Amino acid sequence: QAFAASRRKELERGISLVGPHRDELELILGEAPAKGYASHGETWSMCLSLRLASYYVMLDDARTGGSAPILILDDVFAELDVQRRRKLAAIVSGAEQVLVTAAVDADIPEELSGRRVKVIPGGIDE
Repeated sequence: QAFAASRRKELERGISLVGPHRDELELILGEAPAKGYASHGETWSMCLSLRLASYYVMLDDARTGGSAPILILDDVFAELDVQRRRKLAAIVSGAEQVLVTAAVDADIPEELSGRRVKVIPGGIDE
């Protein structure tokens, strides 16, 4: 009902006004709210943890009859040190399909083997 009721306003504004992406989510780090207290690295780690958790929830659903989700990691390795890059690569290596984007090829850990496609002006290079 909320989706239908907001449809006209959404079209006027060109944005979605209702839905789970508009929910407020408060994350706690220790005993303080992460917002305003967490470092950049801690915030990034929390975001990655949430992304991986949502992937595993969808994976559990897939095991009961759906198709396996695709794990999309958009330029996440640029924000991580080498040790954390390798750890994340080890975590996601068991996924059926992972799509990784990176502005710098060297940001992607060697442990993530597979097909690499480089976007170049006017096309792609494989």
